[in-house]
Amino acid sequence: MKTKLAKVAVLSVLALSAAALSGCGEGKAVFPTRDKGDSAPRMSNEPRETVFGPEGMFGDSKKKGDGDAAGIGVNSFLWRASLDTIAFMPIATADPFGGTIITDWYTLPESPAERFKVNVFILDRALRADGVKVSVFKQVRDAMGQWVDVKVDPRMVTDLENSILTRARQLRIVSTE
Repeated sequence: MKTKLAKVAVLSVLALSAAALSGCGEGKAVFPTRDKGDSAPRMSNEPRETVFGPEGMFGDSKKKGDGDAAGIGVNSFLWRASLDTIAFMPIATADPFGGTIITDWYTLPESPAERFKVNVFILDRALRADGVKVSVFKQVRDAMGQWVDVKVDPRMVTDLENSILTRARQLRIVSTE
């Protein structure tokens, strides 16, 4: 019974994959066609409707917006500006497709009893003020030497977001010259 269910599951996955891949390309599907009196199928390059629409399953990847670059799923100016702004911190993970940058804990040289961690989320493909969200976490050492979470001043988050946006605008101006 389990092998029969496994076969059905595999066949279902293959059928879904074939359906998904049929929408790939330039918004047109190519199907074999037969001319009258011809028994062999021939490939036709004429565009046909697909279930995924003219832009395919995930949209037309050839359309580039403001600050889009090949291989990056978010605004490239915001992405580069975010990396530039937090370059002094060790980066734990960076996902250019999802627009997420997560740093590791960073201890200030002048204050070894406190450390910071920053998460940057790029929310839009356009260069907009609400296209970036920053979360800052702070910890201090207590008397036992353990790290304890402390509330972060909201101005620090706002200042960091503004720094990223200012740097993104500078990168955009330089790129249009």
